[in-house]
Amino acid sequence: MSGNRYKIDEVTKILDALGITVIPLDVKIQELQTKDVQILVRDKVLKAFDRIGRPLFVEHTGLYLDKLNGFPGGLTQVFWDTLQADRFAKLFGTIRTNAIEARTIIGYCDGRLIEFFEGSIRGRVPEEPRGPSRFQWDCVFVPDGHTETFAEMGDLKNEISMRKLALEKFAAYLTKGAK
Repeated sequence: MSGNRYKIDEVTKILDALGITVIPLDVKIQELQTKDVQILVRDKVLKAFDRIGRPLFVEHTGLYLDKLNGFPGGLTQVFWDTLQADRFAKLFGTIRTNAIEARTIIGYCDGRLIEFFEGSIRGRVPEEPRGPSRFQWDCVFVPDGHTETFAEMGDLKNEISMRKLALEKFAAYLTKGAK
């Protein structure tokens, strides 16, 4: 479930390649505002299941800045909306400790169980945003071992991203059958 068309496009491409069809639902869920992403995703998937009444998954991707002891985490959207690309890069890309982790947590609910699947990737913040800024913070995240931001990579991002890692675990769970 997501109203973010870029996220839906990424998830669809990644899961299609794994043989899983996605039926996106644009249902607005009031998210908890907490640093604890596990609690946030659990709350979100329960609210979504209550509204939809059938097996579904939700996803939350956040940034964890080393310089800020892992903040903003679950509060990434609020943090990003406040700073935006230029200010974010200026604050964190120009410091010596510009290391960052991007982490995706998927919550799946089938009406009986809630399962979580996580993927993460380390990187750094560049000194200035690079590439299109339409998909939130992709323009300020350079994955370790690469020179381009996620925004500059295009579809290559889908081959290495934290979202792909989490979705692969989720797809393996679905294809092996729920416990």
